[in-house]
Amino acid sequence: MASGFFAILDDVATLMDDVASMTKIAGKKTAGLLGDDLAVNAEKASGFMSERELPVLWAITKGSLLNKVIILPVAFLLSAFVPTAIIIILLIGGLYLAYEGAEKIYEYLVPHAHKKAAPTVKKLPKEEILTVEKEKIKSAIVTDFILSVEIVIIALGTVTQQSLSIQIGVVTIIALIATVGVYGVVALIVRMDDLGIRLINRNEDDNSFSAKIGKFLVAALPKVIKSLTVIGTIALLLVSGGIFAHNLDFIHHLGESIHIPALLFEFLVGLIVGAVVLLVVMLGKKLWKLMKK
Repeated sequence: MASGFFAILDDVATLMDDVASMTKIAGKKTAGLLGDDLAVNAEKASGFMSERELPVLWAITKGSLLNKVIILPVAFLLSAFVPTAIIIILLIGGLYLAYEGAEKIYEYLVPHAHKKAAPTVKKLPKEEILTVEKEKIKSAIVTDFILSVEIVIIALGTVTQQSLSIQIGVVTIIALIATVGVYGVVALIVRMDDLGIRLINRNEDDNSFSAKIGKFLVAALPKVIKSLTVIGTIALLLVSGGIFAHNLDFIHHLGESIHIPALLFEFLVGLIVGAVVLLVVMLGKKLWKLMKK
């Protein structure tokens, strides 16, 4: 009886060890997308009144958890019964990621007119704040759903050859990291300026150490969000290029034949595919406008 109990413990320990090992691999594959997720959510969670930032972020976090509850069972069912669907969804997600990365680069390099920005929540009358908050929360949760699908599928794609128990363990851990880890960091980021203001107001001496730290934090917040956007864009292209390089044999063989670093090759693949998809989308929009006239 005791030997059976210890055998079960040994099996559990082996399973946990396998899950931990595969989680490291899946974590590396999804790290870039998590960086983009962090940049997007930091931007969406900012712009609220100071006392409303954390409640709004908590509402988005709960929505993100619900997204994972919906996505995970569907992903595991597909992996168990229609495994080829995982590869197809991966490639479709790769096209979307490449397009998103290329579009960000295009908007940065090519000046074009933008719609006038809507007023931030801080400048609205109090009676409109809750309405705008609900709209921004809904938008953030929808965006989170799209990113969550990509993160879960990419994580699942790294363990498709493993047993279902390992798949469930690895992907669930990645999904939790994508929610708890990302939104925890976002909470710290969006509160940087408030902490800075408190340090500045701590005493009347503008040259005090606390005031200097406070001014640094206030000035650093927009730069942090902007830098995250840049890092996220590079990550989008790397992740998308990696998807194509690892799941399409002709691209994989091309990478081996030209003898350049894998990261550079994956970035170039993501950039080229993204540029092609962006061109197709832009042409499609122009044709649609012509057809409507």
